[in-house]
Amino acid sequence: MDPVTVGVLGTVLLVLLLLMGMPIAFMMMLVGSLGIWKLSALTAALPIVAQTLYSSASHYPYTIIPLFIIMGSFAGATGITRELYVTFDKWFRRLPGGLGVATIAACAGFAALSGSSVAAAAAMGNVALPEMRRFGYAPRLATGVVVAGGTLSFLIPPSLGFIVYGMLTEQSIGKLLISGILPGIALSIAYSMVVIGWAKLNPALAPASTEKVSFKEKIVALKGIWETALVFFIVMGGIYLGFINPTEAGAVGAFALFIIAIIKRRLTGKMIVSCLLEATRITVMVLFLVAGATVFSYFLALSTIPTQVSVWIAGLEVSRYAVLAILLLIYFFLGCFLDSISMMVLTLPVVFPVIVSLNFHPIWFGVVAVLMMEAGLITPPVGLNVYTLAGIAKDVPMAEIFKGATPFLAAIIVTAFILTIFPKIALYLPSLMGR
Repeated sequence: MDPVTVGVLGTVLLVLLLLMGMPIAFMMMLVGSLGIWKLSALTAALPIVAQTLYSSASHYPYTIIPLFIIMGSFAGATGITRELYVTFDKWFRRLPGGLGVATIAACAGFAALSGSSVAAAAAMGNVALPEMRRFGYAPRLATGVVVAGGTLSFLIPPSLGFIVYGMLTEQSIGKLLISGILPGIALSIAYSMVVIGWAKLNPALAPASTEKVSFKEKIVALKGIWETALVFFIVMGGIYLGFINPTEAGAVGAFALFIIAIIKRRLTGKMIVSCLLEATRITVMVLFLVAGATVFSYFLALSTIPTQVSVWIAGLEVSRYAVLAILLLIYFFLGCFLDSISMMVLTLPVVFPVIVSLNFHPIWFGVVAVLMMEAGLITPPVGLNVYTLAGIAKDVPMAEIFKGATPFLAAIIVTAFILTIFPKIALYLPSLMGR
């Protein structure tokens, strides 16, 4: 049996196991090891699995994952989420849908401290949702704003999506993190425009506020963002200027937030244990996914499928942008059924060689891919942010939350289109990095 046929059969088996509900990490490891055994030998397959598991758990740069997760946990424990919301509420309340815009801004601020979209949706749901409901915002708009705003944590650094992408494609994690800053700001603005437009078209969904806030009150309210600005400058500024690498930046950021939490006397022993357990859980999950994807990538490399697909696409007489559009549509479709990290580890072994063969910049594609994967966080039936918020807003039907999130998909698509036309938006800051 020729290698390509083995590769195709392995991929079919992968899909069947996925439909049967087998955990993705173990599924990819099983199919990958069986494929390597078939194409090489059992004595080759077993050492690869063992070595991959060991290297995934022992590789020093991978400690960035728990450090960034701990940052987000400490940020929530210190009450930074609520302070961000109060600050931006003062600045944006008088706008149409002002509380919604304030929620988007606060989500962007929280995203600068946490790489978990689910954590962001949960944190902002507890803070912003009661406030919007108190001022008469329709449940559809209020919940839609929160679940969409939560997706910003997957794009604005520190982003778990960029970390996994860098691990799988061997790209600079530091440059990937920095590349998400300007697109993250652009998507935040696009989300805010959706809220404002929605509120103008149907004012009943977001009653206008009559409360006046003086300029002095707005300036005073800015004290609520100093912790976020300080930690973001230390972490991202250190990476950007080349003073520290991403792993060191994660440690510095976690320590800074730990000190802030102690100063504010908001961190208890129980909270510390909870933060560490959450970081451990997410880290183990991601490392097993990466290990499984690596084993499966070895199998695909032996099968020559990625090379064959790249050669086939290169021979097509179509624009490379047409191929890109197809790939992004596939990501959009997969987002309806898979979570973002699983989607990344499943597709990148095949998709990334194609992107490289089409001469797209790998850092730029990382931004666009992460952006499209954000859509999966709010699309049915597997929208993790929606499920998270449904656990908080128990009186709002899940279908209503999905409907509220739908308009924000347009903002994601438009932002991806703009980044395709102007790739420098994503590449400018990385090109100026110290190292």
